[in-house]
Amino acid sequence: MTPSRREFWRSEPLGAEVGVAVWGEGGAPLLLFPTAGGDAREVERFGLVAGLEPWIAAGRLRVISCDSVPGRALLADPELTPQRFAELLYRFDVFVYHELVPWVRWLADDPRQELLAAGASLGALFALVAICRHPDAFREALCLSGKYDLEDWFAGETPPLAFHYVSPLHFLPYLDDADHLALLRRRFVRLVCGRGRAERPEYAFRVARVLGDRGVPNRVDVRGPEWHHDWQSWREALPGYLGPLASEPARPLGAEL
Repeated sequence: MTPSRREFWRSEPLGAEVGVAVWGEGGAPLLLFPTAGGDAREVERFGLVAGLEPWIAAGRLRVISCDSVPGRALLADPELTPQRFAELLYRFDVFVYHELVPWVRWLADDPRQELLAAGASLGALFALVAICRHPDAFREALCLSGKYDLEDWFAGETPPLAFHYVSPLHFLPYLDDADHLALLRRRFVRLVCGRGRAERPEYAFRVARVLGDRGVPNRVDVRGPEWHHDWQSWREALPGYLGPLASEPARPLGAEL
């Protein structure tokens, strides 16, 4: 098994220390988000990294993960207010784009390096946010068993503005930046779900409709009743989706799909 490299730094937008883990020395960079309560090493402990080992060892894939700062606060902080949670989601996105992405590009010695994004459960939402907000940095997103709308957490209150900035279901229908949309339409989002325990395929189809309405290429893969909302499903699926992506070159920004 390829050993991991662990980093910690004080994040300015988050105002906290954030852990980051890296597996591999080269290849396509994959930002693999943890689930709600996970830290940077969760994806290793639950076998996702092991499933990608052939591509990591061959130098075709570099996996990066980080602490799920908003998710951990959501689960562990009983005094977390809706306003604070929305701000934390926004600040986490700022951390990813302005601190983590430049660091990954520095590792690759390529200031224009494009990343893959992936995640399961809440991590699927983070992957979707990454590509929808930052198509200049992310070329493809793989979203497994995601719940993409957290509005019900606000208990009927109108979500704060910060929430709308980082909720693709809320900001994409109104996105009017022509350059941003043109670039996002050259990207690809794959939404994978199942019909097993705790799975809700309608979540993926709702995202697909919003993406499709804006001309963003996407696909929904619905697995059968054997696909449950758990690590076994995600471990088995991840190599089949990410292995081919690790083997293909990144498309130039101006290339057609």
